[in-house]
Order: sequence, then structure tokens, then C-alpha cells
Amino acid sequence: MKKFIAVLFSLLIVFTLCAQPVTEETEAVTLNIAALKGPTAMGMVELMETSGDNYTFTLEGSPDAIVPQLAKGEIDIAAVPANLAAVIYNNTKSVKVIAVNTLGVLYLVGNGEVEIKTREDLLGKTIYSAGKGSTPQYALESILSALGLVDGKDVFIEWKSEHAECVAALLSDTESIAMLPQPFATSALMQNKNLSIVLDLNDLWEGINGSPLITGCLIARSEVVEKYPSSVEAFLSLYASSVDWVNSNNKEAAVLIEKYGIIKAAVAEKALPYCNIVSLRGDEMKKALDIYYNSLYSLNPKSVGGSIPSEEIYY
Repeated sequence: MKKFIAVLFSLLIVFTLCAQPVTEETEAVTLNIAALKGPTAMGMVELMETSGDNYTFTLEGSPDAIVPQLAKGEIDIAAVPANLAAVIYNNTKSVKVIAVNTLGVLYLVGNGEVEIKTREDLLGKTIYSAGKGSTPQYALESILSALGLVDGKDVFIEWKSEHAECVAALLSDTESIAMLPQPFATSALMQNKNLSIVLDLNDLWEGINGSPLITGCLIARSEVVEKYPSSVEAFLSLYASSVDWVNSNNKEAAVLIEKYGIIKAAVAEKALPYCNIVSLRGDEMKKALDIYYNSLYSLNPKSVGGSIPSEEIYY
């Protein structure tokens, strides 16, 4: 996280001074789109397959690879973690959130006979998780706080660098649990028959906050939104259609997901019903993100860039 924040600040001047010039709306525009290899990209595959020359797509494994390209104007629209959108906005004022594209994808996975049905079932448990300094940490800590559970006293969070490490630790400790995102949770269950989902953290979050957990959103450079409004609207319409198609055609979508190197088709087909891929805009988007950002800010202001984003963040 420290490395990432350093990258953000080092690129602040680039956002301000080095953005590529934008032509008039009347000219043909090819928008450059970026997404992470996971649910944020899975909803785009039908659009990727059918868009022709109107868009270029870049799929990355980490937000650290997207932010510099966005800063240099090499990317126009990006699918990023929702809290990262707030961090970028608060540090640059050069992007707008144009849609929420992924709701909660976090699940607690247990080994063998482990069951989590009540708050008491969590007492004394070790929770293995990756994603420290990002959405998984903030979501988990927020939920535990709402349940009155203290890390290091009531539960014990052990942070790992990779999801695979969480699974390995879980397999060697049948009394522990692991927090895994989709589609990795499905992949782990397919490879290890003793594992099972014991708690849907997304449902728990919504029950506590009265609004869905947000994983990812689409952001666009403000310059692009201002100069190319029709092109942005056209993209959002096609993106929404792609999401609908992916959610309604899991088998066919899984083939495309593998084609574009996101995950294997067999895993994608089973994971898609749990990936909560959406296309939320307007008031629905703003309401969900406002609640999400306020929840994160109350837990750790740095998680959203030091302050709750102003209304100007929204498209």
C-alpha cells in the first residue's frame, strides 16, 4: 500500500501537466480501456469480442500497472477497486466514477466440518487472508468491528501475500478459515473437495450497512468525460449489455473469459453466479458508493485517500 501511495503522489504532476490532448467530439474516437484480471474484466468479455476498432483493451494483474498508464493519458477508462477510485480522485481530481461494475466477491472458506452460523462461531478463529491495505482488509475489519470482534483478542487475522498461501494454510489447519474472493474461492473449492464456503461476507456486509459491498467501479479521465460525452455514454451502454449477456450466458461467457486469459473456462462458469458483476449508474451508484466510502473512512481515512470524496467524483 505504501508503494502504491508513493506511485500516486509521484504521478500527480503527470496527471496535471502531461495528459494527452483530446480531439473534438465530432472526430472518431478509439477509447483505451483497462481492467484487472478478475470479475472487473469478466463482465467486459462480450464487449471485447464484438467491439471492433472502437476500443482497445488492456488486462493487468495489479492496479499498480494501471495507475501510471491512466496518469499518462494512455488509458481513458479503467475498471479498478472502488476504494482506489477514491484515492486517485482525492489526490488528483482528474477522474470520475462512471459506474459500479462489481459488488461483493468475498467469502469465508472452511476446511472439513467447520461451520460459521453465528458470531460466536467466529470466536477464537484464525482467519487467513490476502489483500492487506486494500478492499479485503477494510471490508473484513469493518464487518468484525460491527460484530464487536477485535483482531488479536476475539479473532486472529493472518495476512498472506497470495490467495494460494491462504489455501495452503487452511489445508494444514482444519480449525481455521480463509477469506477468499471470487473467482479464486471457486477455484480453491474445485481443487480441494474438503473446502466449502461457510459465510457470505457480502450478505453480512449488506445486512450491517443496508447497502451492498462494493468491489470495483469504472473510472474515466475527467478530460475524456468532458470532451467525449457521447463516446463515454456509448461505452457505458455497450458495457451494460455485455454484463447482461455474461450474467445470462455463463457457459458461453466462460469460453471468452478463458480466451482473453482471465481464468480457465471451467472455473469461470462455476464462479460467475457468485461474482456479482453489475452495471450501476446514477443515483443507485452514488448511494452505494457513498455508504461504502463512509464505512471505509470511519475505519481508516487512508483507505479512501484521506477524506470522503466530494460529489464531483461522480459522473
